[in-house]
Amino acid sequence: MTVELIDSMGNDHSIARAARVSSGTTGTPEKDRGLINMLMRDRHGSPFEAVTFQFRIECPLFVAREFFRHRIASYNEVSGRYQEMQPVFYVPDERRPLKQTGKPGAYKFKAGTPQQAIDVLVMHQDAAAEAWSRYRFMLDRGIAREVARNVLPLSLYTSFYVTLNLRSLLNLLSLRWAHPDSTVPTFPLAEIEAVAQQIDQFARAVAPDAMAAFDKNGRVAP
Repeated sequence: MTVELIDSMGNDHSIARAARVSSGTTGTPEKDRGLINMLMRDRHGSPFEAVTFQFRIECPLFVAREFFRHRIASYNEVSGRYQEMQPVFYVPDERRPLKQTGKPGAYKFKAGTPQQAIDVLVMHQDAAAEAWSRYRFMLDRGIAREVARNVLPLSLYTSFYVTLNLRSLLNLLSLRWAHPDSTVPTFPLAEIEAVAQQIDQFARAVAPDAMAAFDKNGRVAP
């Protein structure tokens, strides 16, 4: 999974400034940190919308579809109708848990056997190679890209831009990373958790006080 910060607007001061407009007060950096923590703790969320991010993300289609479930952002994705796709496919490595236990909504995963790891590797590679061969076969015979792409699997990589504010970003992190400091249980897909971890690091560079408050208050989105 690749996450690139394309652009951002605002920072911790932007959050405090937006919050203080209601009272007409001003503050020092130290007071701003206290204010930001209070806003996070008491879930006064709108000031966090003063910070905006744009990311470019490369990931398998099945991860993108989970990301797009967050309807609190704007998206622009590469189109298989207007350009030929590239033969880049996701294959889980040996670190990916393979065994699923539990019930829907509360699944737990653990490592698979060596044989299962081999099976996963071989099946993913075989399926990708076969699908790509059929895709190219149709393109080479003049079939429209929007038709030929139908045979490509969910493991195919896509890329998209996502634009969202910090409040929405925190909502995504609260759901897509089972962080040790989280006070609300969540059971994210391993691959989207890898995306969330990278987004988290970029957000810390832009708004460190807000992210520290997020951690301190149980990683619950305001």
